[in-house]
Order: sequence, then structure tokens, then C-alpha cells
Amino acid sequence: MTTTSTAPTYGGPLAVSTRGLRKTYLRPGRGRSVAVEGLDLDVPLGGVHGFLGPNGSGKTTTIRMLLGLVRPDSGTMRLFDHEVPARLPDVIGRVGAIVEQPRFFPTFSARENLVLLAGAIGVPERTVDVVLADVGLADRARDRYRTYSLGMKQRLAVAATLLKDPDLLIFDEPTNGLDPAGIREVRGTMRALAERGKTVLVSSHILAEVEQVADTVSIIARGRLLASGRVSDLLGSRATSSVRVRLADPASAAGVLTARGWRTTADGEVLVVEGAPAPEHITQALAERGMYVSELLPVRVDLESVFLELTAGQGPGTSAWRPDGGKGRRARRGDARPVGAPTEGGAR
Repeated sequence: MTTTSTAPTYGGPLAVSTRGLRKTYLRPGRGRSVAVEGLDLDVPLGGVHGFLGPNGSGKTTTIRMLLGLVRPDSGTMRLFDHEVPARLPDVIGRVGAIVEQPRFFPTFSARENLVLLAGAIGVPERTVDVVLADVGLADRARDRYRTYSLGMKQRLAVAATLLKDPDLLIFDEPTNGLDPAGIREVRGTMRALAERGKTVLVSSHILAEVEQVADTVSIIARGRLLASGRVSDLLGSRATSSVRVRLADPASAAGVLTARGWRTTADGEVLVVEGAPAPEHITQALAERGMYVSELLPVRVDLESVFLELTAGQGPGTSAWRPDGGKGRRARRGDARPVGAPTEGGAR
């Protein structure tokens, strides 16, 4: 799959669609800064759609434009086939969003906070208990908000968006600041909503987390679409035959495997082998020379590797960014880490 600025056709109705969306900001003394540049974005109806990119790539700006909080310079936007912002009043009742840090009364219980909110938007009080159960907070409904963990606070924010039973839920960086348990809670809530027929649009710069919950994704950088489609299709289009091999003498093993015409790359005490027909061919070739492996692991293609491939050579804030902040720490395999550095000012 090649980098593209055109959103894919999913073959069904869309919850969100943008074409040529552009937004710039005036930065004093530095002219205009482009936050979103000609963005074509399609979010299919139903399921979880990951809106992915590094901090500063334009995700939050795009969401704020969809919600009518920011006006675009040019381009078109549609929610459930209603043009926005012109027809936003006709469709906003079908949308729930968490864009900024949710605010609740800390000394009130979760239920009391939602009862107040339900009254303000004209929703029956009985709905409060339903949405608290939906996000797994029924047993803690009468606890004060200030006693909640970060994960529970995020789930309460989701419950607040569910009061009006929206068809589309938009979450902007919902796992920021959460511990692993909180991330699992929020991830499970999003998946449960999708299974109930809702459409969940979740923006994030942590690709490893979104990969576990999303059905479809759009990847952007510098306000432009790089790739979009079903997660399975994006990963399948970059299937790899690479295998990680650990053994006592990687240097000698590299010579044996290279003689077979396979490419080898040293990664510490491990060899990454490419081009072998199957992993068992590697073990056979080494065993014939009296070398035995202690680990043989096919390299799994993930969203992060797809992103790094797509953004290679596009400058600071993309593939050149290092998760250790440039301090030289080697990331552990399997770490969930951001794919872009935060930027000061500018768009998010």
C-alpha cells in the first residue's frame, strides 16, 4: 500500500467524511501555521475507528472542526451525511464527545453528577443508572468523584456522553495519563460500545493500544492522511518473512545463513533473518552446522511499524523521533510507546 491523500471506500454508509479539509493558525511573528492540510477522512458506520498520528499532527484540530468548535479554512465535512457546520444542529444530538478533560463536582458522587447533567439536557433520571451500568460503574455509583481512579473518571466521562444515547462517540486521547489497568478499562468500554452498534472515533498517538481495539484506522502526520483502511488490510499489506533468532554465536550463524542467500541483521544478541522460506528452514540450516537456537520468533507487523515506514524521511516529529527523547535508551520489544513527540503550541 502506498501513501495516499485519498480516504478509502469502505463500501457502506459513513459516520464521518471530510474532503480537502484545511485549517491554519496565525502564530505571532511566524506567519500562518498549517494544522490540517487537505485531509480526506472517512469513518465507516459502526465499530471503532482509530484516528492516529503523533502529537501535533492535527487530530484534535480535526475533531474540533467536526464538532463546530473551530471553523475550517476550506474543505467539506459531513456527519451522518449532514454537511457541517451548516447542518450541525440537525445532527449534534447523535454525537457524544470527550475532547477536553471532563469536569465533575469532586464532592458529589458519580450518580449525583450525572443526575445533574441529565436534568440539564432533559434526559430522564432513570437513564443515569443505565449508563453507569454500561461503563461498569454501577457498584461505585454512590462513591464521591474525588475517590475515583483516573480510569474510573474516564469511564464516568464516557457515561456522561451516553446519557443522550449518541450514535457516534468521539474520544480525543482517552488513555492519556492512565495506568495499564485504566487503559484496559477504557479500551474494554470502547469495544463494548462498538458491539452495541455505536461508532467510536478515538484519536491517539499510542498506536499499540489502538491496534488492540480498532476495526479501522486512519494515520496522519503533519495534518495529512498517510494511510487509511481496515487494520487487517493495513497489516496484511506489509506481511513480513522476518524472523528473530537467538543463539550462542550469532556472528557464526550469520555466516551460515548469509551463505544460503538470506539477509541477516544483528540486533544485540539476536539475528533478524529475512528471506527464508519458513522458520524451520533456519533451524535446519543451523542444526546442520551444530548450532541450535534458544529463541525463534517471527517478527509481527504492527501499526507502529506501518506508521514508521509511512513517515520515513518526513522530518522531525515523525520517524526521526525517538521514544527515549534522544537519551539513548533502547526501547524494550512490546513497549507501548508514542510515535511522535509533543510539540509546543500549534495544533494537536
